[in-house]
Amino acid sequence: MDAVRVNWQLKALLPVVFVLLVGLLLFTAATVSFRDPERHAVLFVAGAGAVIICAVSIGVLAYLIHKPMVELQEKVALISEGNLDVSVSFSRRNDEIGDLGRNFNHMMQQLRESRKEIETMHRTQMSRAEHLATLGELAAGLAHEIRNPLAGIAGVFEIIGRDLPATSPARAMVKDVRLEINQINRILTDLLETARPHPPQMMRSNLNTTVEHAVMLARLQVLSQPIKIELEQAPDLAEVEHDSDRIHQVLLNLLLNAVQAMDGAGTVRVVIGEREDCASVTVSDTGRGIPEDRLASIFRPFYTTRGNGTGLGLSLVRRIVEDHHGRIDVTSVVGKGSTFEVLLPFIVPAGHNEDA
Repeated sequence: MDAVRVNWQLKALLPVVFVLLVGLLLFTAATVSFRDPERHAVLFVAGAGAVIICAVSIGVLAYLIHKPMVELQEKVALISEGNLDVSVSFSRRNDEIGDLGRNFNHMMQQLRESRKEIETMHRTQMSRAEHLATLGELAAGLAHEIRNPLAGIAGVFEIIGRDLPATSPARAMVKDVRLEINQINRILTDLLETARPHPPQMMRSNLNTTVEHAVMLARLQVLSQPIKIELEQAPDLAEVEHDSDRIHQVLLNLLLNAVQAMDGAGTVRVVIGEREDCASVTVSDTGRGIPEDRLASIFRPFYTTRGNGTGLGLSLVRRIVEDHHGRIDVTSVVGKGSTFEVLLPFIVPAGHNEDA
């Protein structure tokens, strides 16, 4: 059976009534030697005093405790209906009840701020979802329309390049056309990858190997530039459950971005480690840096600060990392460089495949 509910006023008055009754009994015993008229008068005064004390106690409790509790109950009822724009008036009191009121009002202020932040994040996510849905429709309609004739153009230029004399200056132009065709293909691939993502194929493997492969390819890209790419591996790192192809894509994208962020000589440093019970890969550069007001936008699709960029690279990077139940953090100082840190759990949480 549930415990019997007893009104709080009764709980507060019971000790007072008990003490008064005991006092009356002792007082009655002490007045046994009095004559009856005097004894009755004294007992009447004592009883009246006890009643007055109980009445005053009830009034004081009603004013000091009952009224604030009723107000608090009303405010809690409003909160349960979804109204967070409430506060209690007894927070101005300089006692424990006032402390309760101030803590309640502070809690409500924090809840209002949290709700505002959640609503802002929801609007951002909805905008991102709408953006990606539009992108999917665009990619589905354009991919085949562009890629098929592009493959034909590439084949024609391949034939032309073979037929040209070795000394012909047109060979350089054919090479440039091939590079441009490859650039268009890369843009289409990024567009399709963003619009129609595929779930990662998870396997436990050595993250050092994945990172080393990406660093090797990035070094080939900067052979003719005064840029140094350093790698610090973690030989004792436990195997990480990840899609090596996708994480390779993430790291290569970050490395090429770091290279493009440097004007002239510079250093890109890649460090593998462990943080927050996750495997960590940081990519730091000594480039131009990113202004603070742009950091929140760099992972948005189509946002780019380069004239020849597509704005899809970092968007893909974040999505791939999130598909691995990880996260990517960035810090940057203008004129000194940027640092991107990818955190991946060693084991993907259960239910990942179902979520994908």
